[in-house]
Amino acid sequence: MSPSDFLLRPIGQVRSTLVDRHLAPMQGHEGAPDAWIELAPDVLPAAGHLAVGDQLILLTWLHASDRSVLEVHPRSDPSLPLTGVFSTRSPDRPNPIGLHEVRVLAVDGARVRVGPLEAIDGTPVLDLKPVLVPRGSRAPAKSRPSRAARPAKSRSRSKGKSKAKR
Repeated sequence: MSPSDFLLRPIGQVRSTLVDRHLAPMQGHEGAPDAWIELAPDVLPAAGHLAVGDQLILLTWLHASDRSVLEVHPRSDPSLPLTGVFSTRSPDRPNPIGLHEVRVLAVDGARVRVGPLEAIDGTPVLDLKPVLVPRGSRAPAKSRPSRAARPAKSRSRSKGKSKAKR
């Protein structure tokens, strides 16, 4: 595959009260509000087992970012030395992929309420992934069975490809 063949397709978008990235918290745990993720209809089967209480890693495309930035003052503090963006969480970077740890607060059809989330309204969502708990550590208690214990939904009606868990 050549670099020109690389293509990402958003699976949804963020609906948030945050509309200005410069007024948004830098990280979710710094006072970010809850937000809705509106999923595209063609990916709804992929969200079939999401439930309230799940912890997810939400990957977004930080569309309001400056892709030409290679160095920043960490946390926008000019007293700190310029640092390469690969050593920071700056949204301004060559490929502005946002990484957000959130908890599922509600599931309503094609909408998933998560929080806290510092992404601004309209931010494209690239993927949702469960937070992994290291083997041997104690997993957070849930009031529902694990994914492995729940019956899988029928895949025969799914238009997308299904693959074994990796």
